[in-house]
Amino acid sequence: MRGSRHKSAERIIEKLLLASATIAVIIVFFIILYLFRDAYPAFKEVGLVKILTGMKWNPVGEPPSYGAYPLVVGTVLVTLGAMAFSIPLGIGSAIFISEIAPSRLKPGFKFLTELLSGIPSVVYGFFGLVVMTTWLRITFNQPTGESWLAGSILLGIMALPTIISVSEDAISSVPTDYKEASLAVGATKWQTIRNVVVPSALSGITAAIILGIGRAIGETMAVMMVTGNAAVLPEPITNVFSPIRTITGTLGIEMGEVAVGSSHYHALFALAVILFVIVLLVNSSALGVLMKLNEKFNPTEKKSRGWIPRAAASLLRRAFWGAIVVVILYFAYCRSGVRGSLEAGLVLAFFSVFVIILAHHPFPRHEQTAFFAAISGSAVVVLILLGVILYYIVSKGIPAISWEFLTQPPRDLGRGGGIFPAIVGTLYLIGGAMLIAVPPGVGAGIYLSEYAREGKITRLIRAGIDNLNGTPSIVFGLFGFAFLVLYLNFGISLLAGMITLGVMVLPTIVRTTEEAVKSVPQSLREASLAVGATKWQTIRNVVVPPAAPGVITGIILSVGRAAGETAPIMFTATVFSQRFLPHSPLDPVMALPYHLFVLTTSIPNSIQNAYGTALVLLVVVLLIYAAAAMIRFRYRRTVRW
Repeated sequence: MRGSRHKSAERIIEKLLLASATIAVIIVFFIILYLFRDAYPAFKEVGLVKILTGMKWNPVGEPPSYGAYPLVVGTVLVTLGAMAFSIPLGIGSAIFISEIAPSRLKPGFKFLTELLSGIPSVVYGFFGLVVMTTWLRITFNQPTGESWLAGSILLGIMALPTIISVSEDAISSVPTDYKEASLAVGATKWQTIRNVVVPSALSGITAAIILGIGRAIGETMAVMMVTGNAAVLPEPITNVFSPIRTITGTLGIEMGEVAVGSSHYHALFALAVILFVIVLLVNSSALGVLMKLNEKFNPTEKKSRGWIPRAAASLLRRAFWGAIVVVILYFAYCRSGVRGSLEAGLVLAFFSVFVIILAHHPFPRHEQTAFFAAISGSAVVVLILLGVILYYIVSKGIPAISWEFLTQPPRDLGRGGGIFPAIVGTLYLIGGAMLIAVPPGVGAGIYLSEYAREGKITRLIRAGIDNLNGTPSIVFGLFGFAFLVLYLNFGISLLAGMITLGVMVLPTIVRTTEEAVKSVPQSLREASLAVGATKWQTIRNVVVPPAAPGVITGIILSVGRAAGETAPIMFTATVFSQRFLPHSPLDPVMALPYHLFVLTTSIPNSIQNAYGTALVLLVVVLLIYAAAAMIRFRYRRTVRW
């Protein structure tokens, strides 16, 4: 009798955990359903081809125009610029951390680069709008610094942590035997990195780049604040100082002002569908490439394919990169305004000769010194970028911090008073999001690790979680607006914001829980089952306790992400200013990210309070991420299997 009760309880628990894992699939289904439901009238009225190829976006014109081509091109251009900036710095920094940096400096450097991922996007946008665009305008003598270049630099900085982290993990996973074998036959350390380490980690590095692209494409607040938001094509197309507008920027700017149910409203959802599909394809490509990371690297030399011998192929490759450098230098020379200058010509000639010599006659030791200097320099640049951002926010924000600022409501449209309702509103949103996301997230992670068998259902669940994880935050905001605010009639409310943020952070909790539970040795499970414990008793008493630090780390990281997001709550939960705290879950709230965004973009003469708000938000989020890092560090030191 007792055994049958145990079996019934085990089945019930397994079904509950399966239901938790299925939630992600249901959420993805609802997101797709409501995006396409509200986008369908636009596709029917205008046509998908006309939307994609139309050259003019002017929904309020007479007649209205819904051509998304400039928006798609703007999204692609700003993403390409971001990758041109972040890929060399990111991969160089990853190689530095894995292969060059002294062992005692690696944890600290990795932690500092991870701080970049902890800075909220609206803080990046604030820094870009106040500091970077001003610098670009003055340095390049332009009428405005809000441009394609500003957006690319800012998105490049934001993509750096993703590229560095994933690339470093891939490079660190290369077996030591491969490196030792290369060094044993006389290769230099750089030749080993170039010919052995990087090729074997190429799948992971490629995935890092693709994930960085997805991060850049899906960003809303930062790009909206610095690109100028003009729905035009640059003239000429290489004019990096031209203002542009992206799909995410258009959604962020126009959704809050559009009449629900209008053609303009449906056209914005059509843009959201296009964005969702683009990001889905990018992230699916990254997942496909990541699967190759687990394949064994074959160190045996492969025969050269085709008619080009290996030596000739190497020479052509070097000559190609040399030609690229020459073209870049020539372009810089022509744009410098010193055309005809003897000094500029000599510099160009020197670098051209240097590149050609290097292409034909590489010197291993000198080559290693040069490349190690470049790699170390990329790591230094990343640290400088972090230092500059933190310096401006901290140095300018500290004068605004006072007891009144932290404990009083705003006055005079945020120019005076404080941010107390925004602090409390942010904490309400975070707490509610965690209550909504943690139980199903932890349950789903345990199910996927302990119960799931490979099959259609498991693949469907994993695909749902992966797609949810790669969905841009602005899409979560539109889903919350369409489903929670309008369809369920929650209105702009604390409850709608909590659910939206909870759905957004759910995949992070699922993934970190699954990985933490998988890290527990199988021998512990077998020992528990051998003494008569049931499967659930084994999970509860043997598996979960040692996995708890990893689970807690995932929850804390989710808290940090929820605290810093603006796009998911700007359509669902927040108002700019209110004197009193919400009395009901159906009341709207203030929140630090949205308050900072409005202060920066809409309220003149509020820069001091904007810096103070940015500092408070930055401190809150970085403290959360620091707590996660400390838990992870202590876990790695204390747990030894």
